Amino acid sequence: MFMFSKHKILCLSTIFEREETQLGKIAIVTDSNSGITQAQGKEMGIFVLPMPFMINEVPYFEDINLTQEEFYEKLEAGAEVITSQPSPEAVLNLWKEILKDYDEIVHIPMSSGLSGSCQSAMMLANDFDGRVQVVNNQRISVTQRQSALDALLLVSRGKNAAEIKDFLEKDKFNSSIYIMLDTLYYLKKGGRITPAAAAIGTLLKLKPVLQIQGEKLDAFAKARTVNQGKTTMINAIRSDMENRFGGATKENIWLEVAYTKDLDAAMQFKEELLKEFPGFDIQIDPLSLSVACHIGPGSLAVACCKKI
Repeated sequence: MFMFSKHKILCLSTIFEREETQLGKIAIVTDSNSGITQAQGKEMGIFVLPMPFMINEVPYFEDINLTQEEFYEKLEAGAEVITSQPSPEAVLNLWKEILKDYDEIVHIPMSSGLSGSCQSAMMLANDFDGRVQVVNNQRISVTQRQSALDALLLVSRGKNAAEIKDFLEKDKFNSSIYIMLDTLYYLKKGGRITPAAAAIGTLLKLKPVLQIQGEKLDAFAKARTVNQGKTTMINAIRSDMENRFGGATKENIWLEVAYTKDLDAAMQFKEELLKEFPGFDIQIDPLSLSVACHIGPGSLAVACCKKI
């Protein structure tokens, strides 16, 4: 389920009401790690490059021939899931097709710290004489999605592609994500923690809380219960809003919930957040599958972005 706030819908409506010649100048491109589906991208005016996966040595593309439900069925059945970056051909073909109708492209890939797709895109863009600007703003999932929406807003304000790239890269650390895991199994499977650490954590029923601050997915805290993990994330996101982003107000911050597989748990977490942050319009989206394959189902996340 995807829910759009009234404010964001109004912002998008304002953008789309501008003259077509204005909109025709700059195209916004991101990848499916943003959580934006192909259908939503068409509705919002954003081009979405599907991320590739190899599952039991069979190629899949997110939201093309791989749904969220199918992904988790395969993951929980023990399938070997390998993430990949889009092929140069896929990127180039998309850009060339877009540039038939647009003058410039702003391309917003997932964080360079989590994938090589950003650096690859930057190298490919060198052959387009500045018409393609690749943004390294080190975001993923709901914060990457917000970057794409911010880019649309900047287009409506008359910014060119280079100016939008510059703005988004300067703005990159004005966001944060905290993620509570339900299981250590997938971190162990991916070699990100040792089997011994996973065994101890499982025995103690720990709920690790991870963070994404720019480049990397890192450990943040360990909780003994789900409620303790939620409290840890709420306190951390409040601290970021107040101490890093200028205030925990709805006028200043976009507040978001992300999850892997369990939408009901995400809806409940949203209600708990609204008690802590009344009046906020909280977006809910699935976590990127490129992150989900490393942390597994049942994870909950809270994220925030400073409004531009």
